[in-house]
Amino acid sequence: MTAAFTEEHEQLRATLRRFLADKAPSEAVRRSMESADGHDPLLWRRMADELGLLGLALPEEYGGYGGGPVELGLVLEELGRTLLPSPYFATVALAGQALAASGDETAKARWLPAVADGSLTGTLALAEESGSWHAEDVRAEAVPDSAGAGHRVTGTKMFVVDGHSAGLVLIVARAAGGPRLFAVEGTAPGVTRTRLETLDPTRRLARIDLDGAPALPVGPAGPAATAYLRRVTDLALVALAAEQAGGAQACLDAAVAYAKVRVQFGRPIGSFQAVKHKCADTLVKVEAARSAVYHALSVAADLPRSGEAGESPLSTAAAVAAVCCADAHTHAAKENIQIHGGIGYTWEHDAHLHLKRAKSSEQLLGSPAAHRRRLAGLVGISAPEATKGRSRGNP
Repeated sequence: MTAAFTEEHEQLRATLRRFLADKAPSEAVRRSMESADGHDPLLWRRMADELGLLGLALPEEYGGYGGGPVELGLVLEELGRTLLPSPYFATVALAGQALAASGDETAKARWLPAVADGSLTGTLALAEESGSWHAEDVRAEAVPDSAGAGHRVTGTKMFVVDGHSAGLVLIVARAAGGPRLFAVEGTAPGVTRTRLETLDPTRRLARIDLDGAPALPVGPAGPAATAYLRRVTDLALVALAAEQAGGAQACLDAAVAYAKVRVQFGRPIGSFQAVKHKCADTLVKVEAARSAVYHALSVAADLPRSGEAGESPLSTAAAVAAVCCADAHTHAAKENIQIHGGIGYTWEHDAHLHLKRAKSSEQLLGSPAAHRRRLAGLVGISAPEATKGRSRGNP
């Protein structure tokens, strides 16, 4: 397969890279991750108003620019390079894609325009205490409101990306016909949000407790909801993989640049065979990860915006990308620290931030082991039942 981007794609990549280099250098990233908001609200507005990033991958009829997974993947790849603390992944890659793929015109008209213009942040809450991202493991319950207006949701959601501040939380809960997606306002009565202490300071996670919180159903119900939720999680996996690929490339670039200027025994350390091997092995993993995620983005872009068609190709491509990109990001982050030596372990250097992001992202939407088991079932290496295990992080 040859992945070829259009001239517009390359311009988008170059523009965003210049913007982030200027507005989100390392110092700005550290200020944002230590701030009360966890991100820079002014930069968020500029991303929406000057670059149109929030509506880039959303339908034009709802205030977006009509792009899709490929354009979103390019943005996330660049954000992954910089480790920018931002609600972008939660709002656009999770909530935005879930709404756009829902086929629910009422829900899309109600929330997507606000997502596109940056006035509404959102997130997706699926995992619970078990850490599983499999909809069948959900224990939160949604019952019809006695007043006949929507539903009431009760349960606990864990590891919700930017769940402490999201204005809209899309909750997966059990209903009469099985698991289904529900929209809950972040400040609604019955919603308690607690920020979690996490390994990665550049991405905030939260616990959300719901006690009869008012909710509105989103998307299909019954058996159709299962395929829809699978599609939502697959799109999220591909988006995360794109971010991981960008982070892996940033680690490789930093390691190679340092190996060229760090001198030991009168020679740049990049001239030593052991360091050459580390860089070469990392390059192979990064290129494999990029190929996997570009293929997954292409598969996702070829599917209709909503509906059940084409779920199996996307599921397979998403699982491959999830495994390859998680492995590449963690490997590159570790080797970057090794090549930098002692300075790579210090708080002042960014190498440790990349490793923390890599290890956190590795488990965020299901562990690599869980994705490998799922992939084995999808391609027929193991029985389908093997993909339905209840181990922690199973997607």
